[in-house]
This record gives sequence, structure tokens and C-alpha cells, in this order.
Amino acid sequence: MTEDSSSIKPTKTIDMKGLLCPEPVFQTRQTIKEMNIDEILEVLADDPVAEEDIKSWVKKSENELIFFNKDDKLLKFLIRKVK
Repeated sequence: MTEDSSSIKPTKTIDMKGLLCPEPVFQTRQTIKEMNIDEILEVLADDPVAEEDIKSWVKKSENELIFFNKDDKLLKFLIRKVK
């Protein structure tokens, strides 16, 4: 997992701030499904449950979490579609 996200340009960004579980992981899954392999999705969320939910989903879906940051309450994920 990369330490610095500034060099990574996401293909698409979804803003989940204000949405509660299961909405962030559901919308992440739906958006990734519509993307092409090797494209990068940036997910912004502030539901604390989203951290575990999205990390768990990424592992199960066999996609790649290339960056994660938690800054105060804001969670930022960069996920590369692998399959």
C-alpha cells in the first residue's frame, strides 16, 4: 500500500460523506463493477464502520487497496480494480 496518494490519479471519485452503513460499501461495490480493470476508484467516507466494511469487501472481491488514510473523521480509500 502506497504511503502518499498525491502521485495516484483516481479514475473516478465517489463521496460517501454523511452516508451510513451499508451505503458506502454498497456504492463502492456498484461503482467498481462499472469500471475497467486497472482503473482506480477514490472513496471518501466519514462513517467509522466504513473503514472495516470497505477493507473487508476489497479483500473478498480480490481488488487492491492501494491507499488508505484516516484524517480526523474522513476516510479516504484508493482501490484498483483487479478483476
